[in-house]
Amino acid sequence: MTIHITSRHFKAHETIHSYAEQAVTDLSKYYDGIIKADVILSFEKSRKSVKLAEVNVGVYGAMLSGRARSEDFLKSIDQACAKVLSQLIKYKDKLHAKNRTIVRTVREKA
Repeated sequence: MTIHITSRHFKAHETIHSYAEQAVTDLSKYYDGIIKADVILSFEKSRKSVKLAEVNVGVYGAMLSGRARSEDFLKSIDQACAKVLSQLIKYKDKLHAKNRTIVRTVREKA
């Protein structure tokens, strides 16, 4: 899996980079078909200090994405990864359900 981290309009600290990498790597426990992942960190409004994290995960045939905003980058990354995780589980269930129906139709015809 290829992980690309982008920080817009600021230079992110190394701890934020490593935390984002670890959070995205943990997603591979639930589905090992993740091809690439992009994490985009930015400030929504610098005065109110709202931090935005966007996680885009590429799997075979689909792109799953989650956005979250909070007062801390670590919270935003966790919330965005949780959104992607729920999409990933749904994607995996649909994929397995599709394979089961194909196997059933082949067995019924034989």
